[in-house]
Amino acid sequence: MNKIKTSTKFVCAECGAISPGWMGRCPNCGKFNTIIEEIDTPTTQTATTKATRNPPVRLSDVSHEKLTRINSGIPELDGVLGGGIVPSSLVLIGGDPGIGKSTIMTQVACSLSQKYKVLYASAEESCAQVKMRCSRLAVNADDLMLMNETELDSIIEEAKNYDFLIVDSIQAVYLEEMNSSAGSVGQVKECASKLMRFAKSNKTTVFIVGHVTKEGAIAGPKVLEHIMDTVLYFEGQPQDNYKLLRAVKNRFGSAQEVGVFEMRENGVFGVKDYNGIFTSEERGAEAGSLVTPSLSGNRCMPVEIQTLLSKTVFGMPRRMPLGIDYNRANLLLAILEKRAYMPFYSLDVYVTAMGGIKITEPAADLAIALALASSFRNVPIEGNVCAFGEIGLTGEIRGVTQAEKRVAESVKLGFKKFFVPAQNMKSLEKLKSKADIIPVKHIYQAIKLLFGENKNPEYA
Repeated sequence: MNKIKTSTKFVCAECGAISPGWMGRCPNCGKFNTIIEEIDTPTTQTATTKATRNPPVRLSDVSHEKLTRINSGIPELDGVLGGGIVPSSLVLIGGDPGIGKSTIMTQVACSLSQKYKVLYASAEESCAQVKMRCSRLAVNADDLMLMNETELDSIIEEAKNYDFLIVDSIQAVYLEEMNSSAGSVGQVKECASKLMRFAKSNKTTVFIVGHVTKEGAIAGPKVLEHIMDTVLYFEGQPQDNYKLLRAVKNRFGSAQEVGVFEMRENGVFGVKDYNGIFTSEERGAEAGSLVTPSLSGNRCMPVEIQTLLSKTVFGMPRRMPLGIDYNRANLLLAILEKRAYMPFYSLDVYVTAMGGIKITEPAADLAIALALASSFRNVPIEGNVCAFGEIGLTGEIRGVTQAEKRVAESVKLGFKKFFVPAQNMKSLEKLKSKADIIPVKHIYQAIKLLFGENKNPEYA
């Protein structure tokens, strides 16, 4: 059987123009770093279109497939995946180097190997190094099969008789028919595409580990998201004990799920009780902190917002938000200056979300604004107070989703007083007996109810 000869071509990812070789700038559209290498496989004369075409099927004739999920051995990971591992799926786990991707994949591989045939293809570490990690994690790895290989075709050929394949990492494997080095854009895309075809045709579940740089390098997992069934990202600093595993894409479940993991010497373990992880014990003692119930998927986690104001010594005041969008923080400062009469033009502003969590939902606007007002007035807010609500440019407080769940979960954790949007009060009527719920319509009204009248006539 004659092997089909393949060649490579260099294509611009923006305009599709073909170049004779790699260039830093596309000669057609002028964009930089957009030319990638792709495999160019010529079609054979014997191949017919009819032989490979799938005829259309009436939707009513399509049979339902029973979806049976597989437990990974880590309940927190199963929750992020939507209830477990879907067979024949392609899952990408990305994150910064050293954050714990290989550790959690080793734990999953050892757990699955007790019931299924699992192949762990380690392209970065030797088999002895993987065994050392298994010994440190104290897991049962007697039936786990290891393979130290960087050539992807050899890995796929060996994995045909396995139920699970774990590739660690996608940046370290390569295809021989491509001239570029491992980790380049072309190699990463073609390797991922080949693993996707293998997973679907061979009924093998494939886990891929991918590294992400701080700048989100183009050769990282960002270029693979459209190929994958599920994309998970580890968040947090490598030196922190708590990590967040966030589902960015999931074809078989919610794409907003978040899992909290604790890094220990013997592995990565899921955290079920979030109380105290993203809040401090000293809240309420100093000015500038307030708790907001943040929703991530189906989970409600109390997150403490801390703020600090100091007189600027430079001509331009500093704005330093951590865990909160920079533009969102500047927008809230502008609203407070215009609608609540609090000038920040001569103050350095520092805002942070406790525990290293990133807050992206606008429901945290009210808590951030009230924490800033607390710092500005230098008046502490009681530790059992919560606030949530979106703030518009006119200062009005808009309603948010799942307000009842936010209040109910926070009451279980001991919070007694809530500042909520007036639009959500209809759904919160039955919770009035359990907590003091205060509806607010405007940011100035919320500040007045929480701190009283501003006694400084300059800002009144």
